Amino acid sequence: MTTAAWGGRHVHDPTVVRDDDGTYWMFSTDARSDGPVRAGVQVRTSRDLVGWTFHGWALDGVPGPACDWSTAAGLWAPDVVRVGDPGSGRAEWRMYYSASTFGSRRSAIGLATAPHPSGPWSDRGIVIASDHVDGPAGLGHPNAIDANLVTEAGGRQWLVYGSFFGGIYALPVDPATGFVVDAHPPEALRRFPGKLLARRSRLADGAVEGAFVLPRPGGGWALLVSYDSLAGTYHLRAAVGDDVGGPFQDRAGRLMTDGAPGAPGGASGVDPWQVGVPVLASHRLARGPGILAPGHASVLTEPGRQLVVHHVRDADAPTEHRVQVRRLVWTHDGWPLVSPQPWAGPDRENDDSATWPTGPDVLDGTWEVLDVGAAPAKVVDGQAGALGDVLDGALTGVGRARPLGEGRFVWEGAAGDGTSRTWAAVVHPGWDAVRDRATLCLAAVDDAGRVVTGTKVSDE
Repeated sequence: MTTAAWGGRHVHDPTVVRDDDGTYWMFSTDARSDGPVRAGVQVRTSRDLVGWTFHGWALDGVPGPACDWSTAAGLWAPDVVRVGDPGSGRAEWRMYYSASTFGSRRSAIGLATAPHPSGPWSDRGIVIASDHVDGPAGLGHPNAIDANLVTEAGGRQWLVYGSFFGGIYALPVDPATGFVVDAHPPEALRRFPGKLLARRSRLADGAVEGAFVLPRPGGGWALLVSYDSLAGTYHLRAAVGDDVGGPFQDRAGRLMTDGAPGAPGGASGVDPWQVGVPVLASHRLARGPGILAPGHASVLTEPGRQLVVHHVRDADAPTEHRVQVRRLVWTHDGWPLVSPQPWAGPDRENDDSATWPTGPDVLDGTWEVLDVGAAPAKVVDGQAGALGDVLDGALTGVGRARPLGEGRFVWEGAAGDGTSRTWAAVVHPGWDAVRDRATLCLAAVDDAGRVVTGTKVSDE
């Protein structure tokens, strides 16, 4: 297959930005399922975030310093941001890329810059590097991959990074240069790896990576991370905190460091599969394709909407990977949830939240519902029925839902153990990709961190 026919195939670890003329540019890992890797960060363009055109590679291979240190054959998980005032003529685009090999901690995050997403991209060298020296509890020092640049309202910047081994950290960045302060050589990371955001224990193979931090409505921050095995059980979890540097906690109040020995503030003995709120996992809707191992998400923020950009695999052909885009919504109390349906393009989507459902009667009818975190190791099938009847009555009390405006609802329900649960939900217009028609989508979370999503099938 020629690159012209790739479209959204062979996309892994994507990030998307929009240029001044409205073109979307997607950057992703050097990976493909049917042939050798061509190094340099894959680049695609789109006008609607649905159809993608392969645009080539941002760089001519792995830059020398990063290659010499890591011996990497390709580049991983690029994070692209625009910095500076476009009107001043001094703005530039910055790309943080990762150079490593599978299972290695001898890694580097490098920086390249360009005047436009189309390039030309010029390498500026290594920002931080890591090596194989062990750290606390045998989990190792941070692995210098999976960069995410975060900018606070006042202009302060952080580089969120890390993966298996040592966990996820945040280091301060000099906004003028784009480089982490005093953190280039691996010895610097051993002295000060940054602020610890998330870490998992050896019981879960330390499996947390692909972090993305974004501001919450009304203040504070949300953390999205991917858990477990890249090729099968990969899934997306969320937590929230007051500061970019953490601590981050889930809906039940567990810290994202809980269950990891040696993690400051973490509680040992906590099941590492219970920490964090699953917001997107493997699933199959009736008559639709099986979606396997969704994860490594970034978020595209535009006026009136936020979209989660992530990769998935085909449940019937797990080596095949491609991009998906989904709407990100926020509950009334600022919790991030992900739509059960892929983004269908501006002509089919409604971004005006003032027109989203305001009456609880929209919760009636038949829905196809997913219990998102029920079994992350499996492809979970949707269940069709009334919201109060499916999933063993998990959504008990939905008939008493109280509207809060702009598609937001809250209700009290009973948990399986007889205790009370408070559900927060968002109902928004969407497009049913299986039935090819407009519909309503639901995403709900209770105060214990159980997430349910649904697609409305009929009003009956």
